[in-house]
Amino acid sequence: YDSVHGHFPEEVKVDGESLWIKGDRIAVSAIRNPAELPWKTHQVDVVLECTGLFTERDKAAAHLAAGARKVLISAPAKGADATVVYGVNEQVLTPDMQIISNASCTTNCLAPVAQVLQRELGIEQGLMTTIHAYTNDQNLSDVYHSDLYRARSATQSMIPTKTGAAEAVGLVLPELAGKLTGMAVRVPVINVSLVDLTVQVKRETTAEDVNALLKAASERSPVLGYNALPLVSCDFNHNPLSSIFDANHTKVSGKLLKVMAWYDNEWGFSNRMLDNCLVLARLH
Repeated sequence: YDSVHGHFPEEVKVDGESLWIKGDRIAVSAIRNPAELPWKTHQVDVVLECTGLFTERDKAAAHLAAGARKVLISAPAKGADATVVYGVNEQVLTPDMQIISNASCTTNCLAPVAQVLQRELGIEQGLMTTIHAYTNDQNLSDVYHSDLYRARSATQSMIPTKTGAAEAVGLVLPELAGKLTGMAVRVPVINVSLVDLTVQVKRETTAEDVNALLKAASERSPVLGYNALPLVSCDFNHNPLSSIFDANHTKVSGKLLKVMAWYDNEWGFSNRMLDNCLVLARLH
């Protein structure tokens, strides 16, 4: 049972040190040091590193020491062989790469849209704000946090805070390195977030042309969607896409344009972890 995504419809049971889901056995262990995990015994090809604790290369490499062949980190990572947004740049992966970053949910939303705008219009510079659902890095009531903004109750305020998601697009699309920056505003909803991107492009355009470009791109992309209905955030809950461009909110003034895209910051990103994992497995 999940407060956001509801009831899992398949059979789940526990038997000793095994978790059974739909008849498939998953071995369960609880070991703090990843170097001591039984990856060699289980012949693990790819570890999905989702603890949030081992996001630096040296720390994530402990999984390799334990016998895993590759590590996919569910966050931005320092020293990774590549930062990959599936549907945008997974083609950069090569068999020799061992530690990969899946970027962040926000970068996964932003990159597909930015890629289209860069390819079709050319981005000179841009600013992004993510209006982001609260996460478990925040608190229900005011309490100590190293970020004094995040120390405040997640349920009571809109909370400005930092994000590296815009800058990280430069790791995925090198032609945009240094051109984008941004911030986050955490809001009191449990799931689904919204990227608000404003960019200056190289040629004049119109809202109709921008929408047409992104609609065409969405029809070719496995991760980019297109919406023209008058929908709100809860309508995108459990949507598996990385980014759903909303054509209703496009604004253009000459070479300056604003676009918005929705994303289920939990479910969409989790799907991309699986997609990149399968790419890594095929490369082995």
